[in-house]
Amino acid sequence: MPRPAITIAWPDGRTTTAPPGQDWLEAARQAAVLIPTGCLGGSCGACEIEVNGRMVRACVATVPSSPSGRLTVSLASDPHW
Repeated sequence: MPRPAITIAWPDGRTTTAPPGQDWLEAARQAAVLIPTGCLGGSCGACEIEVNGRMVRACVATVPSSPSGRLTVSLASDPHW
């Protein structure tokens, strides 16, 4: 049985949905949100985002399940993001 889509609140105020397990970079691309990237292997940290208060590297992480069905993405350390 497919898991219900997760509602994602992006830093620019938009909300979109994505299925649990989808790559963060793909979810961001579909939302027209640019997440900076570097190595694309999780080493450099250029793609770090904060998801519900937890730092994740978007290039190697996926959209998690959420009991509330919602996730909030905040800016990481890059002030130009």
